[in-house]
Formats: sequence, C-alpha cells, structure tokens
Amino acid sequence: MEVVDHLAHERKKAQFDVEAMKIVWAGSRQAFEVADRMARLAASDPVFRKDNRTMLSRKELFRNTLRKAAHILNQVVKLGLSEEEASKLRFFMDEPAYTDLHWGMFIPAIKGLGTEEQQEKWLTLASKMHIIGCYAQTELGHGSNVQGLETTATFDPTSDEFIIHSPTLTSSKWWPGGLGKVSTHAVVYARLITNGKDHGVHGFIVQLRSLDDHLPLPGITVGDVGMKFGNGAYNTMDNGVLRFNNVRIPRSQMLMRVSRVTREGKYLKSDIPRQLVYGTMVYVRQTIVSDASCALSRAVCIAIRYSAVRRQFGSQDGGLETQVIDYKTQQSRLFPLLASAYAFRFVGEWLKWLYKDVTQRLQANEFETLPEVHACTAGLKSLTTTATADGIEECRKLCGGHGYLCSSGLPELFAVYVPACTYEGDNTVLLLQVAKILMKTISQLGSGKLSVGTTAYMQRAEQLMQCTSDVCSAEDWLKPSVILEAFEARAFRLAVSCAQNISKAPNLEEGFLELSAELTEAAIAHCQLIVVSKFIDNVQGDIDGMGVKEQLHALCCIYALSLLHKHLGEFLSTGCITPEQAALANEQLRSLYTKVRPNAVALVDAFNYTDHYLGSVLAFAEAATYEIKALKMEVARGEQHHQKNWYVILRK
Repeated sequence: MEVVDHLAHERKKAQFDVEAMKIVWAGSRQAFEVADRMARLAASDPVFRKDNRTMLSRKELFRNTLRKAAHILNQVVKLGLSEEEASKLRFFMDEPAYTDLHWGMFIPAIKGLGTEEQQEKWLTLASKMHIIGCYAQTELGHGSNVQGLETTATFDPTSDEFIIHSPTLTSSKWWPGGLGKVSTHAVVYARLITNGKDHGVHGFIVQLRSLDDHLPLPGITVGDVGMKFGNGAYNTMDNGVLRFNNVRIPRSQMLMRVSRVTREGKYLKSDIPRQLVYGTMVYVRQTIVSDASCALSRAVCIAIRYSAVRRQFGSQDGGLETQVIDYKTQQSRLFPLLASAYAFRFVGEWLKWLYKDVTQRLQANEFETLPEVHACTAGLKSLTTTATADGIEECRKLCGGHGYLCSSGLPELFAVYVPACTYEGDNTVLLLQVAKILMKTISQLGSGKLSVGTTAYMQRAEQLMQCTSDVCSAEDWLKPSVILEAFEARAFRLAVSCAQNISKAPNLEEGFLELSAELTEAAIAHCQLIVVSKFIDNVQGDIDGMGVKEQLHALCCIYALSLLHKHLGEFLSTGCITPEQAALANEQLRSLYTKVRPNAVALVDAFNYTDHYLGSVLAFAEAATYEIKALKMEVARGEQHHQKNWYVILRK
C-alpha cells in the first residue's frame, strides 16, 4: 500500500511559531510540560487503551474504568506525582469515572463547608482514598431548584444524632456520579429540621457502605440508574439512585462551617458568612468552562485534520480533487469553532484568576463582587457548554458520513460532553439568573452604586444608548475597539429593552415570566461580550513567538464577527450597526478565513493532543499512517470485512 503523509504539506504552510503557540494554549511553559508529560504517559500505557470502549458491555466498561482509576492511584504513588500531575493524568485517562466526583465535588464541598476540625478528619481520609466520596444533591423530583429538595435531616437531641430520611419517591437522590457502585460516603444535601422548624437545605457527610465488605449500611437503598445516552461515553460512570430510611448519623457530620446545631438542638449561624458556600460553586463552574475548551478543541482538531486530508470534487483531468478544507462552506462552519476553542481557553484562564480573587475577598469578608462573579460563572458555564455541545455535533457533520462512525471519536465525545449542558445548573435556568443580576444592575444606574467587573460597561449608559458604529471599511472590523463597542451596545440595549418591558408588567414576577425568552437573549449577549473582551485582552497582552499574536488576532476577529453574523438581527434591531456595516463585517470574515486557512492544521497542532487522547482514526497526528492505523484498528476489533472499505476511503 502506498502511504502518503497528507498533513506534512499543510504544516509547512504555517506562518507562526507552533511551539510558542503551544505555550500560549497551555497557559505557561510549566503547565505545558506537565500536560505533555502526562499525556504521553497515558498514551504509552496499555492499561489506558480505549479504542475498543464503544463495543464493551456496560459491566466490562465499568470494570475497565475501575482498573484504570486504580492504576492511576498506583502510578501517582510509584512515580511520586504532584497533585497537578495526578490531576492531568486523570484528565488524559479520558474516561468519566467515580474519581471525578471524589476529587471534583466531594473534596471541594468539604473544603468549602466543613470546619477546620471536619476538614482535618475527612480530607485526610479522602485525600488518601481511604474513603471514596460523591456529591448527593439532585433528586428525582428536583435538580435546578435546590430549595425544593425533599430529603430531611431531623435532629434528635436524645441521641445527639441527625435522622436522614427520604419521605417520598421524588426525594430519592438521582444522578450522583460514583454513587451507584463505588462511593463509601456522600455529601448529602437535606432539609435541616430542629424542634419542628425547617432551616432549609444543608450539607451532611453520610456513610453509605461498609468499609469492610462494601455492602450498603442499614436503612440505605442504593443502586445504579442504568444505561445513559451513547456507546461507551458516560456509561463508564456509575450514576446512582439513593434512598434513606431513617438513617442516623452523629451531629458532628453536619458540615458546620457556615451554620451549626448545638447539643441541645439550637440552630446557630457562625461568624463565617453564608456567602462562602458560593466559593465551591464558583470553583466547579470555572472548571466546567475550562473543560469546554478542551472538548471543543478536541472535536475541532479531528474535523480540521480530516478536512485537510479528505478530497471531494474539483478534478476535471483525473488529478487530485479539492481538499474539503478549501471550500468556503467548510471554512465558514469550521473556523468559527476553532476560534471559539481558543476564546473559551482564554476566558477559562481568566475564570481561574477570578476564582482566586473572589476566594480571597470572601475570606476577608468582602462580598461586593460576589453577585457579579456568580453571574459570570453561571453565564459562562451556560454559554460555553451549549456552544461546545453544538460545536462537537457540527464537527461530526463536517466529517461527513465518517464522522458518524464510533471510530471517528466524535459520537462518543458528544455523548460524554452533552450532560454538561444540564449538570451544575440547567443552562436556561443559569441564563435567567444572569438576567436577574443584569436587571438589578440596570435598576441601580444613576443611584450612585457603581457597577463592577464585567458589568462596569453599563456605567456608560448614555453613551451606549446613543453611540453608532463608525465602520467605513471592512478593515475597520479588525479594530478591537470597534468590535467591543458594538458588542457592549448590543448587550446593554437588549438588557435595557427587557427592563423597560418588565416595568410595564403588573408586577416584577409576572414581568420576568413573560419576558423570559428575551431575558435569556440579553444574558447570552452579555456573556458573549465577556468572552470577546477577554479574548481581546489576551491578544493585546505580551505574546512571544513569531506570528503568534497575528494568528490570535485573526481568531479573535473571527470569533466576534461570526457571532455578529449569527446574531445579526439583534445588532441591527438595536441600531448598533447598519446593514452596510454588516455587509462589511461579512466581507472581512471571508478575508479572515483566507488568512487562517494555511495555518489551520498548525493551529490545532498547538493543542498538543496525542493520538491516544483524540481517539479518532480520522485525525492521527501523522496522517501518513491513516491507512495503516485504521486497518490495524479494524483487524484488532475482529472487523476484517471493513479493511477494504477503509483503504478505499482514505487512500490517495
């Protein structure tokens, strides 16, 4: 078989320093080196094989995940890996596992809500995995409405215990990852009741299974919820159902950093402000935004490499057909997703800084920025996860029929990722929370109370309501100030329009219900403004490497102008731009696609993903081995009847 490296020519076209871009993508040289080392460690270890995952039964899938998770624990000890390295190795294992909830939810919840004594006890056990924890909040009847949870924790002063109980079928805990088969403990959210009074939802540490034989403890009914969407995918996770029948726990297992119950049953709030509970939520949501950039960039890498290799039409004389990536229809769908992956990466890095900042402020009893930070993390979680889920599916379509194959890596990636649109806050509900904060901010304009952070632009209310874009040429749309002004004006005018219409309603609540669709659109506009502004901030910062800044500027403009094109009706109806200026934006967008085209493969190379992590026969880093690797994979699976098909499909 003749083997041709289809991507070598593409890489020679690169007009920037790819190695320097890898550092930009990683965030720092140290972060790059850790990620690179752990990615290669995972790729070289046969325990982490995953090419057969979509064909395993549920039981085999779960056993496979257990082996991998245990292997990581052994590797961490054997190699003396740091916490950062261990986290990255778990990431490149690339398989949803109970450890995700143990490290990502159970431990952060205890850190955020536990007293120093509780943290010393439980975190010591959890960090060594002497106990395995999950996060039991969502119930069969309530998810987004946390205040509607029905599980109760009633204090019994005669025994100094809480009685955890599931009074109804709908109070069954439903969906917690790690619960179905593995977890020995859970942070359980339940309604705290003392002396007949309901004090609302609080967190409790509850042991679920025996540490001797792993059987459920008396009064606890627990199991797996069953198969989920997709082949392989999230079915490696033991999402569970849990019911309590008057289960007793010591009073000391109520997480008491913010509020506590005395031996006599008196409910007391501690000196530590209740707002600290938001710290954990901010942490979790900022990690979700970072994960969005990883998932989208992975799909984009597959689609761009495939589009560069795949040829269709255009040959009149028996020569080579046209590379699919050269078609403007392909570029107009693919390059905005490439730009989005970079945009989400930068806003994710900013959210990490924001989390550190708000944590320090909360510890110093400074709460002024908390509502705005909550809006940022809620809105960006919604925006990035929706765009990423849609983007992965678009990448599947961009790979034609081959994208529908499990071996393309895209169907499983979509199935793994799409739950992010629902967990840790339904995306529409989160947008409405953002909208409420925007409405409150607008109501306070002129009162002397200054808007902070990402809503600070609203202080220029008069200017934003009156300004008109001064774009006269397509090149004007390359100016960050021009783009920013258009996005600020659009976001502000949509929010003001909602506020004005709500004020006409009989009352605030009815107004919100009636205008909920428009409110979500205003929230999306505000969140898109945040991403655009943070992308611009990064492009205008100090960036090393030949041509790197120029490529990032092009991607930044593609991200912004593709959004302008997608939401053109809003920009026009609010008077931010004219139809002529919109036409110039589209003209510039086409020019930017042409500019990015020779750099497309190099821009996804900068993600530095191994073939193991990508998990796709359509996107091997060395395209010369497409045919060989595809055939080997099919033979290994015992599907020899596909050998000829793959050769015909991919040979050139």
